[in-house]
Amino acid sequence: MSKLSESPIRVKSFQFACDVVRFCDDLRENNDFELASQLLRSGTSIGANTREAQRGVSTKDFKYKFGIALKEADETKYWLEVLEATGRKVPKEMMNNCEELIRILVAIIKNS
Repeated sequence: MSKLSESPIRVKSFQFACDVVRFCDDLRENNDFELASQLLRSGTSIGANTREAQRGVSTKDFKYKFGIALKEADETKYWLEVLEATGRKVPKEMMNNCEELIRILVAIIKNS
């Protein structure tokens, strides 16, 4: 296994995306189709952009892609907050993991 595939942000963002997919399945079972779609789109995009960033051709490209991943993580947190505010049960661990991804992404961008 390469060092790239063992990258903590890559592993965490992939696991988070898997958790989001499962949570969105539950939301759809409760007829929350629109919110599930929004959350699914942003929550899985974090990992996809993280993966793309690590294949960046330049430091500028690297930071740009991680910036997109950060924006997607922030949007994901927004949708989770909307779900909570409207009475849906959002797993605390999911919110914590999203906040952790945001902190990691900010650190990566600042230190690049």
